[in-house]
Amino acid sequence: MRNVSQAAAGTGEVTTNIAGVARAADETGAAASQVLGAAGELSRQSEHLSAEVARFLDTVRAA
Repeated sequence: MRNVSQAAAGTGEVTTNIAGVARAADETGAAASQVLGAAGELSRQSEHLSAEVARFLDTVRAA
């Protein structure tokens, strides 16, 4: 009888651990999505800055 109780307790613990891993995976996915969005915005800003620097240098060269 004790073995059955221990097995049941172990099964419950495994279920809890799996739920925790699933929750952590969801949170990691959400964080990765935010990082991807931030990286995309950084890329757009970098392109804009590069264009502005090029325009500035063209103006300096023309002066």
